[in-house]
Amino acid sequence: MGLASSLVRIARRLAFLGVAETDVDATRAQKAALTLAAVLVTILAVVWVGTYWALGLTQAAVIPFLYQVASVTSLVIFARTKSYRFFRFSQATMMTLLPFLLQWTLGGYVASSAVSLWALVAAIGTLFFFTADESIPWFVAFLALTLLSGLLEPTLSQDPAAIPDVIRIAFFVLNVTGVSLTAYVLLQYAVRARDEAFARSEGLLLNVLPRAIAERLKREPGVIAEAHDEVTVLFADVVDFTLFTERTEPKRVVGVLDEIFSAFDALAERHGLEKIKTIGDAYMVASGLPEPRLDHAQAMAEMALDMQAEFGRLCEPLGLDLAIRIGMDSGPVIAGVIGRHKFIYDLWGDTVNTASRMESHGLAGRIQVSESAYRRLYDQYEFEDRGEIEVKGKGRRRAYLLVGRQAADAFS
Repeated sequence: MGLASSLVRIARRLAFLGVAETDVDATRAQKAALTLAAVLVTILAVVWVGTYWALGLTQAAVIPFLYQVASVTSLVIFARTKSYRFFRFSQATMMTLLPFLLQWTLGGYVASSAVSLWALVAAIGTLFFFTADESIPWFVAFLALTLLSGLLEPTLSQDPAAIPDVIRIAFFVLNVTGVSLTAYVLLQYAVRARDEAFARSEGLLLNVLPRAIAERLKREPGVIAEAHDEVTVLFADVVDFTLFTERTEPKRVVGVLDEIFSAFDALAERHGLEKIKTIGDAYMVASGLPEPRLDHAQAMAEMALDMQAEFGRLCEPLGLDLAIRIGMDSGPVIAGVIGRHKFIYDLWGDTVNTASRMESHGLAGRIQVSESAYRRLYDQYEFEDRGEIEVKGKGRRRAYLLVGRQAADAFS
């Protein structure tokens, strides 16, 4: 177990020696895959160098040895400069040409145990290391060199290198298995890198859009708009947070908001609600969409009470002297996705506006709800009647303060 984990750590360090912090995911995966392929082929070349040298085939031994020297040099340059363009071109060129050159030196396909198969690694690999269009010339070059080898075979085979049959057969097995192993490692890494990148992209998408909306958008690109008749919307705002930002360093300001909103995100997930967005120090969440639910108001009431308690719990360890103000309304909304490059799932309608006004006209540390939300909750929760209050843009509206859950014996 220890040896395996050590090998994995070493392979990972080697794979990322040419990766720069500014590289995007696709480039990182390409660089790492090509580095692993180059290291693997360089190590395997020791077998060919040693065998040909022992057999007295100096010229044949020099070719894979030169590849090793050039490959190690390119890896060192790559590690220092992070220049992917130079690294991939040099590796692709050597991996394409040198196997054929070695095959011709040894006397053709039979004598070399079809060592030109190693050029197939480059032909396939360019699909990962270049664009699809850029890989075409490399594959054409492999086919052209293969055709040339076929034409030269009658001449080359007349003077084959003196290699014992047992070694020639062993090298044939090594060539086939070595090429297969290298191609498999490339494909294995590419698939894993693709899956990891997809998982990260999917996670980021689901941070922006509800899962149902994200799946629909992937299937049906275009405008998504839906009407929902029964939804509860909540706005929460940290009171006097602007004053807090003026006397606090930026890193702490962002850190405090991250702690608070991350806690709210966890609550939204626990109650099965949909976080819509944050606006500065305000938090917006909805219940009853994109999938409808009969208990949307009750679920949001539970969310509001938990937010109130969680905010109070966070203030002491964070050293905050702040309060939160919460507003709720229930009713119909229109929900949809807007934007072409940066999507946002948002809500529109009087319910959204009223919920926002319930918050902005509320009291610090309290949960204010509209009459519409109250009618859906009065028989399960305790309220204080604020009477009619003046609401900007809406005139006088009746409002209530959610105090807590009714005692169990209230239902008896």
